[in-house]
Amino acid sequence: MVLTVFVIGTAGFAMFGLNLLDAAYMTIITITTVGYREVGGEDMSDAHILFTMFIIVSGVGTALYTFTLGVQVVVEGQLRDFVGRRRNDRRIAHMRNHVIVCGFGRVGKGVAHDLALTGKDVVIVDQDANLISDIAYPGVVGDATLDTTLRAAGIEKASALVAALEGDAENLFVTLSSKSINPDLFIVARARQEESVAKLANAGADRVVNPQELGAARMASFVSQPNVAEFVDVVMHERSTSFRIQEVDVPERSPVAGQSLREADLRQRAGILVLALRDAEGAFNTNPGPDTVIEPRHVIIAVGTAEALSRLQKVCA
Repeated sequence: MVLTVFVIGTAGFAMFGLNLLDAAYMTIITITTVGYREVGGEDMSDAHILFTMFIIVSGVGTALYTFTLGVQVVVEGQLRDFVGRRRNDRRIAHMRNHVIVCGFGRVGKGVAHDLALTGKDVVIVDQDANLISDIAYPGVVGDATLDTTLRAAGIEKASALVAALEGDAENLFVTLSSKSINPDLFIVARARQEESVAKLANAGADRVVNPQELGAARMASFVSQPNVAEFVDVVMHERSTSFRIQEVDVPERSPVAGQSLREADLRQRAGILVLALRDAEGAFNTNPGPDTVIEPRHVIIAVGTAEALSRLQKVCA
């Protein structure tokens, strides 16, 4: 508003015969109520006087209004929030292949934490600004079921989305909206009710997880097979251990594509143990034999140290 008044004032005073510098000077001293020295005031016409009165009223009003807003922004901390939001938005705009976590409750926090530990970029979406105000991840405050909120989280450039909202209906709506915007998005949805699993899958969720059922199965496994359950926990979730399970993709032009496991000799070259191979159709070959051929677009599921698994990725690249 102040800039508009300045432009109008400068143009108007210039039309009354002042040069551009004098016209800008007259506008500035008028709207700031300084009034050091009036330029061209000796032979002012009625139109010139009326225009000056207009600039005084509109300019002083907008200047005082702007000053009041500035004080309010600084005093109430809105400036810090605004700068933080701009920085947050720029960070999201530069992200590629990140993971969007919708819902930052107990499940969402756990998912985001584990994803961050694996090196994934994470964007949080939640309606509660207090939940995501002090987190290390960039976040979007808003309704995850709205397309505008999902777009603000960079869904067009994301690789995956986790729908971890409280209600199954909300997760269903997020799944539908996400797939309509980005059909290639990999979606993992949370389900509270058993009958919601099929609905979420039909809506486009690639994986549907019922935390209650998983928790029950895990508790039962600790009773029936405690050593197996603890081993799986260690290699999958315990970050302090030296070994873990990881999947590695075999691209089309991988040097190991077309070789058998014996020829590739991944155990010697990378120091890993191949647990399974998964083909492009999704079928698993568990405990494959040495004559099993590694095909392009296979996924190698292996166990080893972090360094060994990193070497495997380089071997397969």
